[in-house]
Amino acid sequence: MSKTALKMEKITKVYSNGVMANHNIDLEVKYGEIHALSGENGAGKSTLMKILFGEEIPTSGEIFIDDKKVHLNSPSDALKLGIGMVHQHFMLVPSLSVLDNIILGEEPKKGVFTDYKKALKQVQILMDKFNMKLDPTALVKNLSVGQKQKLEILKILLRGAKILILDEPTAVLTPQETKELFIELKLLRDEGYTVIFISHKLKEVRELCSTITIIRRGEYKGTYSLNLIDDDEVTKLMVGRSVSPYIEKPQKVSKNTILSIDNLKLNDEEGVVKVDGISFELKSNEIIGIAGVEGNGQTQLVEALINEYPIQSGTIKFKEHYINNNGISKSRNMKISYIPEDRMTIGMAGSLSITENIIADKIDTNVFINKFGLMKKKEINLYGLKLIDKYEILCKNSDISVDSLSGGNIQKVVLARELDSEPELVIADQPTRGVDLGASEFIRKQLVELSTKNCGILLISSDLNELLSISDKILVIAEGKLTACITDIENTNDEDLGKYMLGIEKMSDKEIKRNCYDY
Repeated sequence: MSKTALKMEKITKVYSNGVMANHNIDLEVKYGEIHALSGENGAGKSTLMKILFGEEIPTSGEIFIDDKKVHLNSPSDALKLGIGMVHQHFMLVPSLSVLDNIILGEEPKKGVFTDYKKALKQVQILMDKFNMKLDPTALVKNLSVGQKQKLEILKILLRGAKILILDEPTAVLTPQETKELFIELKLLRDEGYTVIFISHKLKEVRELCSTITIIRRGEYKGTYSLNLIDDDEVTKLMVGRSVSPYIEKPQKVSKNTILSIDNLKLNDEEGVVKVDGISFELKSNEIIGIAGVEGNGQTQLVEALINEYPIQSGTIKFKEHYINNNGISKSRNMKISYIPEDRMTIGMAGSLSITENIIADKIDTNVFINKFGLMKKKEINLYGLKLIDKYEILCKNSDISVDSLSGGNIQKVVLARELDSEPELVIADQPTRGVDLGASEFIRKQLVELSTKNCGILLISSDLNELLSISDKILVIAEGKLTACITDIENTNDEDLGKYMLGIEKMSDKEIKRNCYDY
């Protein structure tokens, strides 16, 4: 039997505002094991792992590493004990090289200078051992997402980590990159390393992990061998009910074109082409999915649609109006809603309450302002409570600040505001990223339902199963160009999408045009 790498017993964390994030949670992980940690948003997974990595101090409970009781007061304490964490948002310096990022703060010295020869040798040994090939001289800003993730793992391995915590590591990877990551993690496992794999993707959990620990609403729901429990049981433990991976899509008759993009070209600040001649149409009751490896032009496309990015050439037309220089306020007045990828910085005002964020785009309407220009507090509070209930936002009350919520519940606040505005066009950029199974199902159903009410939806997502489950059509972007426009969704899988995303395969221009314009 494998030796216990770590044990967390009766971990409880109560914040100063009275919120209990963890209540008597147990976690035991063996050396040489890939152990899944799953639960819905706000369940307490991140808090538990922050405690293990020394970023949070538990209110009560004990932690044992190699059967020895330890006190972790900082990440440096955790690293000294062989615990490393790869966060969902990478902590890299884009302007530095791969080698400089890996050794940052741990530079071997030759006198007062960094011994780059020794550093390169140390890093090369790690790369070769775990098949994580990177160019040590490459600048981080030029790496793909998958390469950046390798770099983060190499960083903590160099610092002696034997226990690796990976937070939603496949969220932004293609299927091919995910396969590569799994091969690398299995190599680490076979060398005796321990991996805690935080994920809500049950297919991936089954492929990679042997054991799963489930948390719901801050409480421990058990640790299970994955070959002794089925997906429905796991989902019920995580969410409290069964969740279907399939969303029923009603048959829709093609209606009027609501969004028309013609030969759009966008350059970055250095003049590099990011979107290169993209053209397509979106109908008023259609969901078009956009797939692509991060950094291939999707961000610039979205920002151009909301008038946050200058257009070199081409046009964007909403119904009969050109909106190249519309401005976000005018776009909202035209019934265009936007769910941003970065909910933390541009999706909400963290210091404001849940209700204040929900009504931010409606505050100047006569629904919430009386004839004297004063706010109708009763109507505002009732509306906030109604949407908190409708969107299942977990909170103590509607007056707490949004930044006190979990990431997934912050996303629900954004969705409540954007989807409950009777929009005619929704630009949804990663709407379910970091959101649990139950909430993902809810969000997808909302998008499908909106599409039946003459609302066109542009869905940008790194979750290929999501694109395949609710899109009427999928556009694939690689290096700023369309490599595919897929209309035969039922006979397409994530492997097919991955090949188009990496540019391994490409549809003919004629086929792309025919599918984009439905003729």
